Amino acid sequence: MTEKTNIAISSDFFTAFSHLPRAQQGKVSRFVTNFQKNPRAPGINYEKIADAADKNMRSVRIDQAYRGIVLRPEAGNVYILLWVDHHDEAYDWARRHQCAINPGTGSIQVYETELGEIPEVGGAQVPHRPGAFDALKDKELIRLGVPEALIPLVKRVKTEMELDQIEDRLPVEAYEGLFLYLAGSRYDEIINEREQPVEAQVDTGDFSTALERAETLSRFVVVEDELELAAMLNAPLDKWRVFLHPSQRRLVLGKKNGPVRVLGGAGTGKTVVAMHRAKWLAEHVAGGGRKVLFTTFTRNLAIDIEENLRTICSTEQMDRIEVINLDRWVSRFLRKLKYEYSLVFDKEAQPFWQKALDLKPPDLDLPDAFYREEWQRVIQPQSIETLEQYKRASRIGRGTKLNRAARVKVWAVFEEYRNQLTLHKKKEVDDAYRDAAALLEHGGVSLSYAAVVVDEAQDIGTQAFRLIRRLVPKGPNDLFIVGDGHQRIYGRNKVVLRRCGINIRGRSRKLRINYRTTEEIRRWAVNLLEGYPVDDLDGGSDSNQGFKALTHGEPPKRRHFDSADQQVGFIIEYLTQLQGEGEPLGQVCIVARVMSEVERIRAALEKAGIPTFQIQADGSDRGQPEAVRLATMHRVKGLEFDRVILASVNEDLVPLAAAVKDKGDPVEARQADLEERSLLYVAVTRAKRAAYVLSYGRESAYLRGSG
Repeated sequence: MTEKTNIAISSDFFTAFSHLPRAQQGKVSRFVTNFQKNPRAPGINYEKIADAADKNMRSVRIDQAYRGIVLRPEAGNVYILLWVDHHDEAYDWARRHQCAINPGTGSIQVYETELGEIPEVGGAQVPHRPGAFDALKDKELIRLGVPEALIPLVKRVKTEMELDQIEDRLPVEAYEGLFLYLAGSRYDEIINEREQPVEAQVDTGDFSTALERAETLSRFVVVEDELELAAMLNAPLDKWRVFLHPSQRRLVLGKKNGPVRVLGGAGTGKTVVAMHRAKWLAEHVAGGGRKVLFTTFTRNLAIDIEENLRTICSTEQMDRIEVINLDRWVSRFLRKLKYEYSLVFDKEAQPFWQKALDLKPPDLDLPDAFYREEWQRVIQPQSIETLEQYKRASRIGRGTKLNRAARVKVWAVFEEYRNQLTLHKKKEVDDAYRDAAALLEHGGVSLSYAAVVVDEAQDIGTQAFRLIRRLVPKGPNDLFIVGDGHQRIYGRNKVVLRRCGINIRGRSRKLRINYRTTEEIRRWAVNLLEGYPVDDLDGGSDSNQGFKALTHGEPPKRRHFDSADQQVGFIIEYLTQLQGEGEPLGQVCIVARVMSEVERIRAALEKAGIPTFQIQADGSDRGQPEAVRLATMHRVKGLEFDRVILASVNEDLVPLAAAVKDKGDPVEARQADLEERSLLYVAVTRAKRAAYVLSYGRESAYLRGSG
């Protein structure tokens, strides 16, 4: 029997391919397509590379000037495309790199073999400081992913800064493991979290088996379909479509025995994991009329997710996935059932509140804001409908104390507000969630969902999760929930999943590696939330400790101006410079806290002849690649751009005065402040490469001392 031929391509190959001139990319695409069909074709000339670090590496001819680098192991029928470049640069790369199977992890690794010296940072190294990894044995370093050849280099590392200096020389899993160790994790905790099976002995010559391991598949893809290959080459930098970190892959694949919760800071790939999980569920769980429901909080994010899903799913898989934001799902569901109420949102409810507040007890001297906050934080989450229920209700987390006598007095306001809504055939969204859940539980209404995937869970409230629990029967693979309390920006209560009937015990995971922003942008953003407690969506606490970005760059650049005109003048000058350098403006987004600032900047850009595209609440950010994007801070949630310009980060705009003033009690004021900080955190972490933070007049208090 003829042994199967395995054709694999490394993640680094796609990176190198993306840097080639357009004309050369076409030639490389044709070569790779033919190579994938038959790597032993007569037209492919494998040439040995003199002085190559790896004797199994060969060069292949693309044209007169360009060469590809292929690994062709002695044993097994395996061919791996590793690199592509101009002739001399390709050969130089091959002379400096090794491709081998790590005997501790069993994964295929590519790494630079020249050890060199650790660059000095901030002056001479401290010679007598002990090595950061002195307590680890060589076999433990190998198990963390360090190639044996690089152990001497790693043992010279004394600080986290020095580890960052050699990051490019290490395989990704080695750098991650060493960073987590320096951050305080024990060796056994790191190994256990990776869930790597312990093998008695790894065959370091068996590349076919190594290509099946999750750690390998985070950097190598085995290509068997010509259309799939073409899609990869057409978007070589969209690696999230193909390459998943082992921790992500474990979450995406396989049967789960119940609800799963995934936490992770901005840029850690939570939405990517959710999309790939939806794809797996569509392939393995849905069917026979049953679909996967993928829901999130905002409309524009749901649209963006659906477009991204189409890039990784087949037509058949997409037919089994329904993507919709939750408010729209509820409205559609209730409309089909002839629901007699229409939904009322914040501003529309103001007249009803005004009538209700006429009944507030004057002797308690409570501000108007207290009543709306009490309604949102206590009455609605606990489904309170009677005075007796309110007397017994928990008010933990509220800053104003109320004894039973006081509760009796304030109840008249809540009762009148509900009467006003009923009189006008109106209900709040939380009421609609509760009614929909009741219809599913007692009304004889059934749905045909095989599973539900929830993105941006931190912005979804208690009543919504009680409804979500009823959308699909309890059982394996039922709920997959991703979120991050640090990004809660819509004023929702802190949800406790177990109180909504969602048991995640033993099925909670955390993503720690930031793939979007630079480490410098990540640190700047995290500093905004320093000292503010953040929840984990299930009654516990969460933190940004132990997170790390894998790329480096400059921290956000600050610029302050005397006037709005000076600010927009700087923006025009900066965008004009980018245009002159050939940078696509479609990968630049200008973000402001309020729409009036967005519109002011947009008008000035269009007057200057710079094309613009404004991201709307119910639209995608796709299209018009030559146009700079503009959006409010709320609208960029879930999106990403090469460059982000945060404009008008001024006093009274960030934080927005109307959002933080006139709160009913100190606890509510602190929560409002946290949400405004989270908005700025969300906005700046949309940037992949660079960020500017601009202000005029008097800068925001959030910027003072932020660097």
